[in-house]
This record gives sequence, structure tokens and C-alpha cells, in this order.
Amino acid sequence: MLRKRIQIGLIHVAVAMTLVPINSTLNRIMIKELTLSATLVVLLASLPYLFSPVQVAIGSYSDFHPLFSRRRSPYILLGLILCVTGVAASPLAAFLLERRFWMGLGASILVFGAWGMGYNFAAVSYLALATEISGANHRGRTLAVMWFMMICGIIATALVLGHLLDPYSRAVLYRSFLFVAGAAALIGCAGLIGLEQPFDGAGKEDGGTQKRTWGELLRICLQNSQAVLFFLYLSLLLSAVFGQDLLLEPFAGEVLEMPVSRTTRLTAIWGGCFLASLVLGGLLERRVPKKLVAYVGNSLALAALLVLIVAGILQRRWIFYSGTILLGLGSGLSTIANLSLMFDMILPGSEGLFMGLWGIASAVARVAGSTFGGILRDLVNTGTPVAGYAAAFGLLAVFLIASIVLLGRIDVPKFLEKARISVLPSDPRIFEALD
Repeated sequence: MLRKRIQIGLIHVAVAMTLVPINSTLNRIMIKELTLSATLVVLLASLPYLFSPVQVAIGSYSDFHPLFSRRRSPYILLGLILCVTGVAASPLAAFLLERRFWMGLGASILVFGAWGMGYNFAAVSYLALATEISGANHRGRTLAVMWFMMICGIIATALVLGHLLDPYSRAVLYRSFLFVAGAAALIGCAGLIGLEQPFDGAGKEDGGTQKRTWGELLRICLQNSQAVLFFLYLSLLLSAVFGQDLLLEPFAGEVLEMPVSRTTRLTAIWGGCFLASLVLGGLLERRVPKKLVAYVGNSLALAALLVLIVAGILQRRWIFYSGTILLGLGSGLSTIANLSLMFDMILPGSEGLFMGLWGIASAVARVAGSTFGGILRDLVNTGTPVAGYAAAFGLLAVFLIASIVLLGRIDVPKFLEKARISVLPSDPRIFEALD
């Protein structure tokens, strides 16, 4: 079991590694060095997540339609290839925007779209596989291993990338992105080898789930008020988390005048704090209610956004670093608690379907948080960049407050009880989940 957890963690690391250059480094360069509109940049970065509905289709289809005797691995491999291709080609598309805008825009849509489609294919598949290999009683341990490895990978990627980009030049940027793409491909393939057992088709004709189309199942799921509530909660919470992710480094570059190499290393600072709180959250999992841990994590993230606003107004880097540390601590606690809640709200026999549904919530959050934040940053312009960033962080803080309110209304047993009646009445594993 430990070997499989490490392997699924390697796949998680590989996909996350391709996210660091695009969402942390390239977006800062496009806004600061290339002086492109923040709205344009965040729209391009959010474009891939418009494809998120494919997660429901892929997840539910792969539940009972294996390829090459595997239900998840082929989709993970395809997703990994697309992610690696996207990150390798992204600098070319970004610099083409500067020289030939419309040609560059078309290339950027293709590149960011390739990465995003790859993310959708890979994420829903490896998360569904993680739930299957763990079982209901060991998901927390699998989550802890996966996210521990992912954050270590993100920290290492940020540190190496920051080193490679010092001093910064366009040629160095190309080589650095190619290095990350190659490393991600090797790590992801290592995770896939021998991970998934052949699917024998057992149970394919049993139970109500298999006899329904994914569209019918999705409609039934959306009739569950707790499922809808959790979808809204995840969307608001992750809007704030992902929204700040795209703005943090440009904020440090424009408002606090930090160089590319130092802003790239911010990911390592955030990641170290995230890692520490992730470990703490894992230790607290069986001692403290998940919702309480989620409350604490969400509240720390809210405080972090307010601290960042103060850092910009006062032009103090030490306050900014304090906000980054708070953000990492809050995000770690929030992640481990909310992922555990998310895994609890998955019906046995429909892992792919529900991972797809929660994946759409994540995608909606990325688009909403990033787009609204970028638009506010551009619109609120009083002659100094701090006003725009303060407005954007303020909006994300409002999203967090709303998510904290919704968290109090989420009830996992009620979700499972409604689902038992309407979705999988013939699957005995539902009764096990309720017990």
C-alpha cells in the first residue's frame, strides 16, 4: 500500500510541477516584464479550466469503460503528456504575444488549453484512483502522502527554477521551462509503472449506477442539496485561494519591486509553511473534527489576505512575508480538512463521477477568482498599482467569508443518506459509508 501511495504521489507531483512555471513565474513575467494586461493574463491562465466539465464525462465514463484493461492510467498518461507539452511551449507563446499580438493570442490559447485539458484528464483520473486504492478507512493517509509529496515537489521546483532564472533572460527562461517539463514527464511515468491493476469488469452489470448515463447521474447528484451546497462552498473557498495565487508574484514585483528570482522563491516560502500545517492537519485528523480544522485554516487564509493589503499600503516587505507565511499555514490546514471532507462526499462505485463534479468546482473557482481579481486589478487604478491589488485581495477576502458561513451548513451524513436513497440504492458500500 505504501508503494502505491508513493506512486500516486509521484503523479500528483508531476502535474503540480508543470503548474509552478505557468502560474507562478510566467504570469509575473507577462504582467511585469512584458507589461501585458493582468486581465488578459488571468483570462489565459483561467482558460484551461473552462474545459472542466470534461472531468465529469471522463470520470464517470472511465468508471466502467477501461482502455487497455486500465480505467485510470491511460487518461493519466494522456493528461501528463498534454501538461508537459503546455509548459514547454508556454514561453514561446508568451513572447509571441509581445511581437505579434493576434498570432501570439492564438498560440497562447492553444498552449494554455493543452495544459488545462491535460490537467483535467490527469487530475480526475489519479484522484479517483487514489480513492480506489485507499478504501474508505485509509484515504486520510493517502491524502497526507500525496499532498506532502506534492508540496515538497512544488518547493523543490520553485527553488530550482528561481536558481536557474538568476540572472533572468529569455533564453534562460526557455531552458528552465524545458528542464521542468522533462523532469515532470520522468517523475509522472515512474509513478504510473505497475500502479493500476487490470480491470476485470466485476460488477459492471450490477447495481443502478452502471445502468444510468453520466448525465442522469449528474442530474441526480445536483438534486442533493448537500452536494450543491458543498459545490458552492468549494467554489468560493478555492476562488480565494487560486485567485491570490496568480496575483501574489506580480504584486510583489510591481508594488514591492522584487526581482523575478526572489518572487519565484516565494512559492518555496509558501510551500514550507503549507507543508508544516499539512502535517499538523494530518495529525489532528482523528483528534479534531474536520470542520473545525477547516474553520481554522479558512480563517488564517482570510487574515493573510488582509495582511497582504496592509503590506501594499505601507510598502513593507516584512509584512508581505508575514502574509505569505500566514497564507501557507492557512492553505495547508484548509486543504487537508477540505480534501478529507471532499473524499467523504464521494459515493462508492462512482468515484470518477464525483471527483469530476468536485473538479468542476475547482475549475469554476480558478476562473472566477483569477478573472475577477485580474479585472479589479486593472480597473481600480489610481495612479499606483497598490490600489488595484488591494481591491482584488479584498474581493477574495469576501469570498472566504462567504465560504466560512457555508461551511457551517455542510452535513456529510445527510449527504450520504440522500445519496443512498436516490443514487446508488443497490450498492451495499453506501451502508458501510454511513456506518
